[in-house]
Amino acid sequence: MVADDVARDEPILEVGQFYELITSQLEAAFGRRQPRWVRGEIAKVFEKGHLYVDLVDAGTSSSDAKRPVLNAHCWTSVWGPLKRRLALDGVTITPGAIVNLFGYVDVYAPQGKIGFTVTALDVQGLLGDVARRRAELVARLGSEGLLETNKRLTLSPVPLRVGLVASPGTEGFSDFTGQLLHSGYSFDVVLVSTLVQGDQAPAQIVAAVEALDEQSLDVIALVRGGGSKGDLACFDDERVARAIAAAATPVWTGIGHTGDESVADLVAHTRAITPTKLGEELVSRVSAWDQQNLRLPAQRLGVALDAVLDEATEFLRERRRTMIFAVRDRLRSEQRHLGAVRERLVLQSHHVLEAATTSLASTRLLLGAYDPTRRLAQGWSILTRTDGTVVTRIEDVALGSEVYARVSDGRLSATITTKNGEST
Repeated sequence: MVADDVARDEPILEVGQFYELITSQLEAAFGRRQPRWVRGEIAKVFEKGHLYVDLVDAGTSSSDAKRPVLNAHCWTSVWGPLKRRLALDGVTITPGAIVNLFGYVDVYAPQGKIGFTVTALDVQGLLGDVARRRAELVARLGSEGLLETNKRLTLSPVPLRVGLVASPGTEGFSDFTGQLLHSGYSFDVVLVSTLVQGDQAPAQIVAAVEALDEQSLDVIALVRGGGSKGDLACFDDERVARAIAAAATPVWTGIGHTGDESVADLVAHTRAITPTKLGEELVSRVSAWDQQNLRLPAQRLGVALDAVLDEATEFLRERRRTMIFAVRDRLRSEQRHLGAVRERLVLQSHHVLEAATTSLASTRLLLGAYDPTRRLAQGWSILTRTDGTVVTRIEDVALGSEVYARVSDGRLSATITTKNGEST
């Protein structure tokens, strides 16, 4: 077709006029007063005060060069409140999410682009998409057997060596460690500090679990206090779930409030409803072992020992009574025996004394008969040498030796001049 064939009555528009025409037509049909819902999959997302999203048909591949793309944006005045609400529900705008956006068309003539200004967002739809993706993750983990892998690990009967993945200074950290600190048991806690919310938290949690898993601990505790669903979203991360499942150490979780349940809870060996309950459960395990293996045997031993002591005490008491009676009876018997012996000794001593007196008198008479003084008085004499020895034979003295003769009234001295025996 050539210019001559074109109707001469059609006006010729400048580019700006042309965009004004398009803008007026689009605004009349899809403008601020005619907002529409648009559904699609987020291909790209960028946030810097405002939110910028590239929206494509759900299910199209990124390699499809002809897939339609809608450049949507949400200004800070609208995005700020929306973001806070999404965070409370645990929803983040990420590539791959299916969203329903409400807004209107705008045209940016300097770049020749048609855009979409977002004024509202279907939160329930996003929640449904988050729930769907979470369910798909749980189903995938279940089909791979990862939901039960860590649960099959054998927990130490006395889990005193505890690896802790937490953020120090938080309420959850204090609640958990407070239970161990005031338990009266010597828990050895190895802490790896991590973020427990935000985009960087999953990678840090994974690194912490892997580091603690190499330290031959009894249990790894993953702790986070309560918060919004958005605050707890990192514990629904697939990387965290797989790190727990791959650990060779039992992993216990105490995340959020009573009603919260994360994917990490589902994969973990043991799940407690709060950090406080997790600490209580650990203390309870140690206390149960202590009661069963130390305190109860000690009590039974104490009872048995008391019984033995009571029996021995009663035996000694009975033996004491028996000995007292036996000794008393024996003393009485011995006293009677001693009395009888005393009486016999007295009588016997009298007899002995009487016999001795009689014998002494007889001996005195006999000795009196042999008393030398009596013989001397009868005219006898006793001859002794100078050394006092008695001369009984003539051989006892020599001629010329001096002798003494004792008579009744004195002593005489003489010199031997002659010796005459019976044979001379």
